[in-house]
Amino acid sequence: MSLNGVVPLGLVLLVCGAQGFFLPNVTHLEKLLSKYQQDKPHSRVRRAIPRSDKEEILMLHNKLRGQVYPPASNMEYMTWDEELEQSAAAWAQECIWEHGPTGLLVSIGQNLAVHWGRYRSPGFHVQSWYDEVKDYTYPYPHECNPWCPERCSGPMCTHYTQIVWATTNKIGCAVNTCRRMNVWGDVWENAVYLVCNYSPKGNWIGEAPYKTGRPCSECPPSYGGSCNNNLCYRGESYSPKPETDEMNEVEVAPIPEEKHVWVQPRVVRPTKPKKAPAVNYMTQVVRCDTKMKDKCKGSTCNRYQCPAGCLESKAKVFGTLFYESSSSICRAAIHYGILDSKGGLVDVTRNGKVPFFVRSERHGVESLSKYKPSSSFVVSKVKVQDLDCYTTVAQLCPFEKAGTHCPRVHCPAHCKDEPSYWAPVFGTNIYADSSSICKTAVHAGVIRNESGGYVDVMPVDKKKTYVGSLRNGIQSESLRTPRDGKAFRIFAVRQ
Repeated sequence: MSLNGVVPLGLVLLVCGAQGFFLPNVTHLEKLLSKYQQDKPHSRVRRAIPRSDKEEILMLHNKLRGQVYPPASNMEYMTWDEELEQSAAAWAQECIWEHGPTGLLVSIGQNLAVHWGRYRSPGFHVQSWYDEVKDYTYPYPHECNPWCPERCSGPMCTHYTQIVWATTNKIGCAVNTCRRMNVWGDVWENAVYLVCNYSPKGNWIGEAPYKTGRPCSECPPSYGGSCNNNLCYRGESYSPKPETDEMNEVEVAPIPEEKHVWVQPRVVRPTKPKKAPAVNYMTQVVRCDTKMKDKCKGSTCNRYQCPAGCLESKAKVFGTLFYESSSSICRAAIHYGILDSKGGLVDVTRNGKVPFFVRSERHGVESLSKYKPSSSFVVSKVKVQDLDCYTTVAQLCPFEKAGTHCPRVHCPAHCKDEPSYWAPVFGTNIYADSSSICKTAVHAGVIRNESGGYVDVMPVDKKKTYVGSLRNGIQSESLRTPRDGKAFRIFAVRQ
């Protein structure tokens, strides 16, 4: 496989290593999993992954596990395991692009990813694994007779199913930069290799990843009935019992009459991701003599900040109500009565060609006439509105083909902590209009969660897909082939 032309970043994922039927004969299980069954606390060792990456991976796994659909009745809260972390680190340091080591794969699950080029957080890869959900059809109990069908319409779904395997409750990951790494015959330099190990392993053929039902209604008794964000949860003071054979589903040595099915490593072709744009501004700062035709050349040319003193300017204005495109933006706004000599915000809507422009004198500005067809625009006042954390663009100012002007909005502080079922965020850079405006503003980095602030939003036509990402402590959701609704872009406001 050639990677020619794939610049500046390579990105690949490798599917979970193994699947198989659960066998009750697990007499040597304790020996295989002894490292995960110690009663004494794990010894402290040098961390194989930055603490911030560890926290991101763990937080995202539990968030995604708690929001599966259909809802899970027995999904367990996942915790970090240092022994799994160290085993992941040992394999990552080998810089071998395949699952391993073979002897360990009989007792753990494993997800792999590698990229090169610009920085990608571990959360990016975790989200990519989870996004296989779009191709996965959950097998309901009535379909599992005697084994649940496997329904994956895409290249693979086993990254996703390992993440949401209900009885998998431990994870440990490591990141290693490989100076040279062979990826399908191509040598990648400075490849960033992510290895995540899971215990107890998941992806058993013939089984559903979890039981469906009311969240936490079928938690194992060891959790004592505690539930946290739809996950079976143990409090800080809980002292876990050592695992027993009955609490683990792991593959054992083959026995006669049984066939073990292992998933062969399958891969995704590297693709060049779109570069995330820097935070920018919808409002353009202009001068008194700035002409509409000179400034408005892009999709964001509809809101302008005019300076003070334009009433005394000599810049020309052509027309009344409809202004010719060579008119001064700010003096047209004064002529129309939106602004005075103190300046301020004005919205502009392009209006196409009109046959002629009529002169008039209004609010101290004398406009000129022009009797030939030319492009025109109209001006309007910018409203400012306070929002709560839940208001969406679909509620505030739905998209219209003529171009919708949304108010400048002021967001309160601390919208980041609102739950996604009240304040969802769908997409990255361009967001579905069913998203919370203010929580989206934090995700996009245009305001700070601690202080809130003003933002501008621009409705745009809907997109085929919205890709989720983890930014500024908020995990936005992916949305595939939305049937209804439009989209919007969000912009910072100059202070």
